[in-house]
Amino acid sequence: MMTFFRSCFQETDFKEWKLVVQEISRFLKADTAFMNIRPLRYSLVLDLHPDSLPRVATRRSLKLRDAILSSYHHNEVKFSELTVDTFRMLQCLEWEPSGSFYQSSSAKIGQNGGSGSSRINHAQDIADPTLPLNSRKAVLYRPSVTHFLAVLGTICEELAPDGVILIYLSASGRVGHTISPPSGAGTSINTTENTVRNFQSHAMYLDAVTISPFSSSSNIPNPSSRQSKLDCLHFGTRGNGGLNSIYPTDLIPFTRRPLFIVIDSDSSEAFKAISGAEKGEPAAIILSPSCSIPLTTADSSRHHSGSLLTMFLSTPLQAFCLLIGLSGPDVEMDTYNKAEKLLSSSLNAWGLTLATSDMLDPVWAQILGDPFLRRLLLRYRSIVPIGPARLKLLVLVQLHI
Repeated sequence: MMTFFRSCFQETDFKEWKLVVQEISRFLKADTAFMNIRPLRYSLVLDLHPDSLPRVATRRSLKLRDAILSSYHHNEVKFSELTVDTFRMLQCLEWEPSGSFYQSSSAKIGQNGGSGSSRINHAQDIADPTLPLNSRKAVLYRPSVTHFLAVLGTICEELAPDGVILIYLSASGRVGHTISPPSGAGTSINTTENTVRNFQSHAMYLDAVTISPFSSSSNIPNPSSRQSKLDCLHFGTRGNGGLNSIYPTDLIPFTRRPLFIVIDSDSSEAFKAISGAEKGEPAAIILSPSCSIPLTTADSSRHHSGSLLTMFLSTPLQAFCLLIGLSGPDVEMDTYNKAEKLLSSSLNAWGLTLATSDMLDPVWAQILGDPFLRRLLLRYRSIVPIGPARLKLLVLVQLHI
């Protein structure tokens, strides 16, 4: 009898470990194409130093103090309860240890490489004392509504007076009414003016028509007359009566505190309902397009590479390359570095334009001084002015491919 149970346990352990290995392999494969080209985290070497950010005329300045990150898609890349999308968002909200920290750590390892008491304490030395503390993050995988609301409520209660909460939700929606985007192209709109104009509202979303500089105002539908294609996010089985479904109205009670909301879903348009319905603090909202952009590479479906919008927020140039069918081995590093410098200079120029604009909505002005939120906003704006329909053509021209 004991032999039988031991055999069953061994078979169970083998299956579990085999699943772990498979998940790790898929997870690493999702980012192997561009591994080690540029860190996802905020680097003082590659990004603007917080003290060098343009000053914004605002009555208060908020800092990212807490974040809730949750992603769930069928057959998506994940390791345990960490999906590739939440991993990327988690990383791009962290500080990259500075060069001096790397050098001091390497010296300690070289001096104390032996075993025993001389070995360094990695738990104590993992933090870089030259950098500010990282914000707190709560990563939720397939949360029930009650669990999600309980975590969000606790964070709101503990939020510092100068803090803002980032809520990142990535999931599929529920099919309802279908939106038929209008066709046709109109006159060109100045990109800089279009950038500032979109920041006059505190809810921005990607749409092939409304944000494209090539679209005529006569082709832009009235948002109030458009029906939402999808109305909630699913973080679990759809046939459970909405126990794992998050609706826009679920977030409204928490708008008594400053929120920075990122919705990456085919139902993102429904979350525009939050704008104007807040209970005290206008929420900063950025939404993904209601229709997905087809990728060129056969290996770049959602469950293989993660969400395209999340990639643009965390690694914009890599997302550009995947969009046009380029992977790591196919990219010439000289061209890639030139494109990286071009993108960085463009984002910095947009950031300066926003900081000096007198038309900037106060919701954006009060968070533009935070390096992490500022970087997310500018990266989001890097694809909004041109529109998803023209994005691939522009990348081809910029990289001279």
